[in-house]
Amino acid sequence: MSIFNINAKKARTFDAIVIGSGISGGWAAKELCEKGLKTLVLERGRDVKHITDYPTSMKNPWEFEHLGQVPDKIKEEYKIPSKHYIFSESTLHFLVKDKEQEYVQDLPFDWMRAYQLGGRSLLWARQTQRWSDFDFEGPARDGFAVDWPIRYADIAPWYSYVEKFAGISGNRDGLPHLPDGEFLPPHEMTCVEKHFKEKVLQKFPDRHVIIGRAAHLTAPQPIHFQQGRAQCQHRTICERGCPYGGYFSTNASTMPWAEKTGNLTLRPFSLVHSLMYDEKKNKASGVKVIDTNTGEEIEFFADIIFVNGSTLNSNLILLNSKSHRFPNGLGNDHDILGRYIAFHTYRGRIAAEYDGHLDFTTDGKRPNGSYVPRFRNVFKQETDFLRGYAAGFSATRSFVQNNNGLGEDLKANLAKRNLGHWQVGSHMMGETIPKHESTLKLDQKLTDKYGIPQLRVSVAFDDNDDKMKKDFHEQFSEMYTAAGFKNIQLIDTQRMPGSENHEMGGVRMGNDPKTSMLNKWNQLHACKNVFVTDGACMTSTATQNPSLTYMALTARAVDYAVKERRKKNL
Repeated sequence: MSIFNINAKKARTFDAIVIGSGISGGWAAKELCEKGLKTLVLERGRDVKHITDYPTSMKNPWEFEHLGQVPDKIKEEYKIPSKHYIFSESTLHFLVKDKEQEYVQDLPFDWMRAYQLGGRSLLWARQTQRWSDFDFEGPARDGFAVDWPIRYADIAPWYSYVEKFAGISGNRDGLPHLPDGEFLPPHEMTCVEKHFKEKVLQKFPDRHVIIGRAAHLTAPQPIHFQQGRAQCQHRTICERGCPYGGYFSTNASTMPWAEKTGNLTLRPFSLVHSLMYDEKKNKASGVKVIDTNTGEEIEFFADIIFVNGSTLNSNLILLNSKSHRFPNGLGNDHDILGRYIAFHTYRGRIAAEYDGHLDFTTDGKRPNGSYVPRFRNVFKQETDFLRGYAAGFSATRSFVQNNNGLGEDLKANLAKRNLGHWQVGSHMMGETIPKHESTLKLDQKLTDKYGIPQLRVSVAFDDNDDKMKKDFHEQFSEMYTAAGFKNIQLIDTQRMPGSENHEMGGVRMGNDPKTSMLNKWNQLHACKNVFVTDGACMTSTATQNPSLTYMALTARAVDYAVKERRKKNL
């Protein structure tokens, strides 16, 4: 019997375990496998194979039973994701029903989840900007969070490393607060976007309008063909899954790369209950999993564990990883775990019309838009709110439909394709402040259907966010007016925290173990063989889309972890 137990444990022992297979988990798997470590990837959802498991990717609009709309009866099961821009009949297979994981909203919070191989890397907006030292130094300068333990120089080579593999389109704009990267050819701005760029620069020399930097293969390189990916077809239905691999996802890129090394073991339907802690060795020994099909509890063991379950679930897993040494969650010696949650606010929008450039229109599709990097409080504190916002910007021209008349007259009017004015719009992406009272906790009584404590979420907007939204409306109104735009409309979307995917924090990085959970290598201060490199690790949010930074931090952390293991330090 003892021999049987030893052999059974050996079969469940790996060099490394990765929890989650989204953008950061996929990168952890690729890097660990490529460096020769036998790696187990645990995914709580189903396996999704690139190309074959994208059931709606080639469907025409009329082929959907409800023409893309979701019937109310089905929508009732997806109350939270139904508020999200990604929600449609074409994406239901990648979204999670509310009952799959209940949680407690102490304050309103729309938790967007995607439980399958690839996670939200199949659904993301694919915008990829680097941080600068203005972002890494922000907390130390403004005093609203602990100092980041790294600076741009620490991560710059890793940005380059992941950009070349993922494939990022963009233009070299030479902006100190938005560093250039390793870019494929950029998408083209529309004539009105170029017009806006020129007019803004004339009146506001410190404000820039650039083409977005996006994870799309505009001109694939040999490394992308080796991944089996092809050029982006500009279909703009990316959220269904791209059979061409034109945009970066775990499924099209990092996971197949890990698989071909022969070092990958993928286990879907594996919900992580907790990490196990070895009191004698002072490190995590492995991971306890619940098989979501059978309900069986299984333990897996490894020297290195990467926690990449996405921000809220990574916090939940560590909070639920209790032991005699860590009664309040793994590594949580100072009640920091689950605190200082932050996110990006998208509440501010602005729309207008432009009656110029009527001899031009748009042709074809573009899976990208223009981008206005942050210009408030960058070089100095100049407003009554901390930090700032970036913004998207787009200008398109569409046909105006004439619905007047009856019978033949109506038919004739509908057949006419008259171009209207240009429609322009912007949305803000504001940095929220990590606060001690913004928390994730485990409920003491309520559990989900697998017996795991439900997560209690207490995160909200504050006065700083309201001031920032007001400033966005004021500044962009001035910029729109300078460009000659008319019928300007200021919009507050009233979207709740969490609804835009960019939740961060709770397991933040820092120099001091008393005020942070992770060191500069994304390594738990108090448990050296556990690394967290998804959004949970973020000390602050900056204004850039965060996924590129997750990728770079992950590749950097894996490089360090493997070297430390070879030195027998893990």
